[in-house]
Amino acid sequence: MVFKHLIDDLDAYLERDPAANSRIMVAISYPGFHAVVWFRFAHWLWSVRLKTLARFVGNIGRLLTGVDIHPGAQIGRRLVIDHAIGVVIGETTEIADDVTLYHNVTLGGIAPAVESEAQVNVKRHPTLLEGAIIGSGAQVLGPVTVGQNARVGANAVVVKDVPENCTVVGIPAQPVATSFCSQDQFSAYGTPTHDIPDPDAKAMAAMLNEISTLRMRVQELEREVEERIQLSGASKAVNEGSDKPTTTY
Repeated sequence: MVFKHLIDDLDAYLERDPAANSRIMVAISYPGFHAVVWFRFAHWLWSVRLKTLARFVGNIGRLLTGVDIHPGAQIGRRLVIDHAIGVVIGETTEIADDVTLYHNVTLGGIAPAVESEAQVNVKRHPTLLEGAIIGSGAQVLGPVTVGQNARVGANAVVVKDVPENCTVVGIPAQPVATSFCSQDQFSAYGTPTHDIPDPDAKAMAAMLNEISTLRMRVQELEREVEERIQLSGASKAVNEGSDKPTTTY
């Protein structure tokens, strides 16, 4: 019963990783898959209250795979941990089906250690719903929820809920101008590769347009001033000419 979903886990790698050629390849050479296998065994031990043994098994898995998954976490089917180095998954993390994690992802808590007694049996870590993708180096911190088919871009820091079908990037993570997520679209590393408007470039273009408009207006005002000066000079010359006495012979 512990390993009843292993075939689904293997097939998930074949679906999402073009470098995976067969179940055998995944089974013998993918540390992300190995980490999930060790976790499922450790989680079973945790569920039957053999918690010390569960942590020991979890440590063996961490040493062999580079992935630190707490045995108390809740993980669904078809989880893919691509490259599987430096991934940390905390105790109260909940991961639904068809989630993808990349290397150096942290699903961590933010409660201070001085309140350790108050943290027991309290939700402290994220919840990832179906189809979520967490890009490499991303940090998802606290009891936040990453919605269905949401994407967290590489190196983003998420400290608040991410709506479903939304892509967030940056520190702190913010939605991109346009969401490119859909149930039928897979975004590698959680980072969309379409033409996304760059907010800095957009602001710079607006500033340049405004400068150009102001420059044209200044030139118009300078021309108006020059014309007025010329008209004023001509009028003055006419007035001076009319003031000269006329000589009659």
